[in-house]
Amino acid sequence: MAMKQADGIAGGEGTTTPSAWVTLRRFLPYLWPAGEPRLKARILLALLLVLAGKAITLVMPFAYKGVIDNMGPGMESGVALAIALVLAYAGARFGGVLSDNLRNVAFERVGRNAQRLIAEQTLRHLHNLSLRFHLNRKTGGVTRVIERGTSSIETMLHFLIFNIGPTAIELVAVCVIFQIKFGFGLVAATLVMIAAYIGFTQKVTEWRNNLRREMVDLDTGATAHAVDSLLNFETVKYFSAEEREAARYSQAQRRYMDAATKSNNSLAFLNIGQALITNLMMGGAMAFTVWGWSQGRFTPGDVVLVNALLMQLFRPLDLLGMVYRTIRQGLIDMEAMFRLIDTDAEIRDRPDAPPLEIRAGEVRFEHVVFGYEPERTILKDVSFTVPPGSTLAIVGHSGAGKSTIARLLFRFYDIQGGRILIDGQDIAQVRQTSLRRAIGIVPQDMVLFNDTIGFNIGYGRDDATQADIEAAARGAAIDRFIETQPLGYDTRVGERGLKLSGGEKQRVAIARTLVKDPPILILDEATSALDSRTEAAIQGVLEDVSARRTTIIVAHRLSTIVHADNIIVLEDGRIAEQGTHASLLASGGIYAQMWARQAAERMNPEAGEIAVRRSGRLEDAAE
Repeated sequence: MAMKQADGIAGGEGTTTPSAWVTLRRFLPYLWPAGEPRLKARILLALLLVLAGKAITLVMPFAYKGVIDNMGPGMESGVALAIALVLAYAGARFGGVLSDNLRNVAFERVGRNAQRLIAEQTLRHLHNLSLRFHLNRKTGGVTRVIERGTSSIETMLHFLIFNIGPTAIELVAVCVIFQIKFGFGLVAATLVMIAAYIGFTQKVTEWRNNLRREMVDLDTGATAHAVDSLLNFETVKYFSAEEREAARYSQAQRRYMDAATKSNNSLAFLNIGQALITNLMMGGAMAFTVWGWSQGRFTPGDVVLVNALLMQLFRPLDLLGMVYRTIRQGLIDMEAMFRLIDTDAEIRDRPDAPPLEIRAGEVRFEHVVFGYEPERTILKDVSFTVPPGSTLAIVGHSGAGKSTIARLLFRFYDIQGGRILIDGQDIAQVRQTSLRRAIGIVPQDMVLFNDTIGFNIGYGRDDATQADIEAAARGAAIDRFIETQPLGYDTRVGERGLKLSGGEKQRVAIARTLVKDPPILILDEATSALDSRTEAAIQGVLEDVSARRTTIIVAHRLSTIVHADNIIVLEDGRIAEQGTHASLLASGGIYAQMWARQAAERMNPEAGEIAVRRSGRLEDAAE
């Protein structure tokens, strides 16, 4: 018995709280889905097979008893009946196995469908959560929660429907049989044994819960650290931190090992106690039946009958500890997954929100106030307008709020004050999907899917054809590179696109945006990570892409935005200056100082700052 439990243990956590029942009730709709009559029919068929299997199981001991009773002295004439009963016993055993397996076949699709539904809902909800949630989460921890929650569903359902329910039915039937054939004394002893077994199992399992909770938390932490370390493997290598990461992971694994050892060792105590209770009952019941046979009250077959009935009852009871822990752990894992589903979507559409209608593509910020945290305001009363088809450039020192404007335009966050309008429509009042469909972005750090180049380019629009993908590649000037690859558009780009160079990744990003074909385009420092030669090549492509589109450029290198129709300079979250490149240089303000510094650095990087400080006139330094 101990080995069986050790092999199958899933563990349990927490205490018996109403939340477990709430979780179970919440899960039932996935098990009995609306509009799925075939799945419901499968559930009913599985339940009928459960009842049939239990009926067959209860018949077997009586066949066994009949065989023994017909093999006594002077009963040789009943050999044919004894053989028939033996065959009936064998047939009943086969029937029990057959009904159990047909039950599993009938229920398999039901359990898998419940897994699918809840996994799909969880992933869909995670994608609907705000950028704030995803910036704070640990990918490894979240995926571990989803994995445990979905994988526990099938096992938990199996035990709930095919172990606990049938065991309760069998217990009632055994008690009825004992009452009729052996009297209330044996019934009372059986019920006391069951109560003692359940009580002991529950108490010990609750004691093990804290050990299990610690083990699971450490396992989640170790997995999250490993995934985070692998996702940032470049950083690890940059700082020669392989041994440091291995040491941190080793420490987490050692803590997990200690907790897992304590948890699994406590299983031995549980198994010993369970075996003691069940074997005391077995010995007492059989001794009572033998004593009754000596008094002439029972037949030898009755001893076999009691033995067989109790053995069949003990078999599922042997697994009760594992079943209890598995169901409890399944409920806890599902509760953790439901907490993910219940995580508030910070950015919500109004129920009656209309889709965004793009008429010309004008973008307007009106007195926008925003901060990621209440105590730290990033944008302070920012107002500007980008006329349809024009180009606005946003510059400023690091931390001034340049990239924040792009995030707000996508409505990754809601602002605390003011309005953001597109063609006169407040983006907070329209559907997010329609808003984001109208905006394209080429970010500074383009992360690609670990798939093919063709897939990554076509990701810009879900109905993109191969012709669309190839046309976009030509527009982004990456078609020749793709043609030189042995697999062409089926060339895989690696994790986060790391098989491609920076310029190639940016061209893929541009091609993806061309496939999307948005009326509004954001270039968020799209060339700042590239060398001068690659930047010059990409810059020409970007200017072609932004033609005839309303374009917002977030830039660090001022040389890339001299063509902009309007330039705004952010300083401490406010618009300090705005105008064309020429007018801003002529004003001799912040923009002119930035231009002079960058111009001096291009001529002599080491003396750039000195040149600017010594210059009496910023315009002369710029020249």
